[in-house]
Amino acid sequence: MAAVTAALVKELREMTGAGMMDCKKALAATDGDMDKAVEFLREKGLAGAAKKAGRIAAEGIVVTDLSADEKLGVVVEVNAETDFV
Repeated sequence: MAAVTAALVKELREMTGAGMMDCKKALAATDGDMDKAVEFLREKGLAGAAKKAGRIAAEGIVVTDLSADEKLGVVVEVNAETDFV
């Protein structure tokens, strides 16, 4: 098993934006292989997203806007699971 150094964790974190502990666990699970660690984090993220897929985002807002010349319009809907957003 390869040693997981702070430099490796930092590099993986800069590449992926994942948390420090997640990066450390990914590197430990993949014996320090950076490419496999990135894939490990991706799979973990997809698994986390699958857990949340069934949740209902009942709170939210719809915003509309129209350009000054009225040639361009936008409708944006943002939803959240709680009303604390």
